[in-house]
Amino acid sequence: MYITSNRDEQQGRPPAAEPAIIAGRTGRLLFPKDTQAGGSWIVVHEKGTVGVLLNGAGERHIPHPPYRKSRGLILLDLADSLDSLFEFKTLNLNGIEPFTLILLENGCLHECQWDGVEKVHRPIDAALPHIWSSVTLYDPAIRQQRREWLDEWLQDNPVPGQEQVLGFHRFTGGGDPRYDVLMNREEGLLTVSITSVQIMDGEARMQYLDVLSGASLTLSIPANL
Repeated sequence: MYITSNRDEQQGRPPAAEPAIIAGRTGRLLFPKDTQAGGSWIVVHEKGTVGVLLNGAGERHIPHPPYRKSRGLILLDLADSLDSLFEFKTLNLNGIEPFTLILLENGCLHECQWDGVEKVHRPIDAALPHIWSSVTLYDPAIRQQRREWLDEWLQDNPVPGQEQVLGFHRFTGGGDPRYDVLMNREEGLLTVSITSVQIMDGEARMQYLDVLSGASLTLSIPANL
């Protein structure tokens, strides 16, 4: 199984710290760190839980800062719990900006959303390929276009490996850099990194590519689904 995330950010945001293994309350965590807010956008727990955070929930929202806590820190809190899905359902998220959490736990895939007022959870078929795009950056037509790109790519890559998955996240698009999977917009918003997690044979293997510097890193920890 592969879970891969492109991080789209303002170019002026401080560079992230490359992935590292950190001791948490309930076990070891592997994640790249947002050096500005202290959280992350993708994390693996050694028990096999993987979480990916996207900004926004079902609809684009108007930000109303200040917020009580960074969404990236909420992601780490949820991952570093005995039952991440239960923790999402019971955690007080008042004062937290809307987000979507893609959660793999105990071999099951979930989409968990907080829209600033209520939580929505739905199970996802982990045996099928999926793609998500942040509602704060991409309108419905572009999100649908990306789903079509994935379907077309899978016709040529029905059983992809991790390098092929990374290639999809680097090179797929329609020629408009504002909306390609690896995006770049004139206002300085662009894909700054790609992080891919492979779960296989009791191990989580994270490949990290810093798009701006070209640096890459691969780390692994045991992951017991």
